[in-house]
Amino acid sequence: MDQVAAIRAFNRFYTRHLGVLSAGLLDTPYSLTEARILFEIGLRDACETGELRRMLGLDAGYLSRILSRFEADGLVTRERSATDGRRQIIRLTDAGRAARAMLDERAAAQIRAFLDPLPEEERRRLVAAMGTIRDILEGARPAGPYLLRPPRPGDLGWVVYRHGALYHDEYGWDETFERLVLGIVNDYVAAQGDKGQAGWVAELDGEPVGFIACMRQDARTAQLRLLLVEPSARGMGIGSRLVDECLRFARTAGYSRITLMTYDVLADARRIYRRAGFELESETPERAFGKDMVRQTWSRDL
Repeated sequence: MDQVAAIRAFNRFYTRHLGVLSAGLLDTPYSLTEARILFEIGLRDACETGELRRMLGLDAGYLSRILSRFEADGLVTRERSATDGRRQIIRLTDAGRAARAMLDERAAAQIRAFLDPLPEEERRRLVAAMGTIRDILEGARPAGPYLLRPPRPGDLGWVVYRHGALYHDEYGWDETFERLVLGIVNDYVAAQGDKGQAGWVAELDGEPVGFIACMRQDARTAQLRLLLVEPSARGMGIGSRLVDECLRFARTAGYSRITLMTYDVLADARRIYRRAGFELESETPERAFGKDMVRQTWSRDL
């Protein structure tokens, strides 16, 4: 299925489940458009018709007909602006506010009915996926709060998958890189219980968007491993925060030095490492993951 067909199939699925194609939304006398108009007017004490039309992308004549019916049903009042007679101001009446409250209550009940049968993890995935759709179509992800937490079951599989997928998409690396990451993750799991090892997941809106691990190289030297930040969460300082947390842990764990391995093409990661005080220790040209690159070792004292 191509991308256009996939989106159209999702639209058919979603509108069928919401019942927006039926004559009355949520078993009410109102269409989806009419319910949205009541909702938007209710968000404000007063709403100008031109603003409402632009906000909802409605034809002026179509909107006027809906408002005339609302006025006849006693749901809204319309009056000319005191400062500009060309502008028409719309307000909900008590009956209009009651109709809006009824629509809100039924919409919330409908969504709860969707969510109730789902396990909590699937609810989180569903809400996060909806947020991703909004973020992509609106062109930016809000810089909301994120948290760092220890990995939970399922997170390490995500680490392997996202490393393989992202580095293939962004740098063209082949499946041998994913195999390397899987080996590092296996070493991380095998060393559970080592007080000189820890990992952190960066979580935003209930979904993992970043990862880093501090692992033992020897008794005095730590290794920074597997730094990853999702493209949708870049620019929020998550990468630097993960590195800072790794350094803080390494100091408290008693290490005197920390090292990392990277490649010359990973310019964004190198900037983070340099800001954190790492210095280039050595570099070697090599063929890796289907590409000719320069392997670099960076380190710093703690």
